[in-house]
Amino acid sequence: MSQNTTSARPARSKKIRALLAGGLVLGVGAAITLANWNDSEFALGEFDSGSFNLEGSTDGSAYGEHPSTAAAPLSFSVDAANLSPGDVVSAPFAVRLDADTTYDAALRVRAAGTQGSVSGLTYRLTVQSAFGCDAAQAGTVLVAPGTALGSGASDAPLTLAAGSGGAAGAPVNVCFTVTAGSSLEQGQSGTATWEFAAESDS
Repeated sequence: MSQNTTSARPARSKKIRALLAGGLVLGVGAAITLANWNDSEFALGEFDSGSFNLEGSTDGSAYGEHPSTAAAPLSFSVDAANLSPGDVVSAPFAVRLDADTTYDAALRVRAAGTQGSVSGLTYRLTVQSAFGCDAAQAGTVLVAPGTALGSGASDAPLTLAAGSGGAAGAPVNVCFTVTAGSSLEQGQSGTATWEFAAESDS
């Protein structure tokens, strides 16, 4: 009997140790499965600027960019290179926002300066309902008659529409009318430049 009891104790002790060891393993496993879960969400903002470009035309159909160093030459109805007192000459011009422009704009016109001699020459600037210079279609007066070349500016801005659907915005058509006064001198020669300044609404 004593031998059986002695031999049974080590076997039972091994089983207890094995169970304890198993319990430790199970305990570690339970700690892992009870760890906190984590999840995240991220938001992305994309920011792009709009486009803004003014272009002009001297014939109402072909538009391009004309910086101060390459101003568009106006085509006057009468030879402006052979004026005498009393002559009146006119020339149309149109401006618009190109197809890629995404904002409407306020447009102002102002004299940008002269070169040479332009004494005795005055002008007026009017808005036309279509491209050209026709007294019957003249609308808003931007610069009053009798304004000396090299001076004057539009008081109120005009509205230019942005491009839409792949097409350029509607143009604003204007007409320059230049009058030669009695003080015009023989042999004088000069040029006048105007700036069309557009400012986006946004």
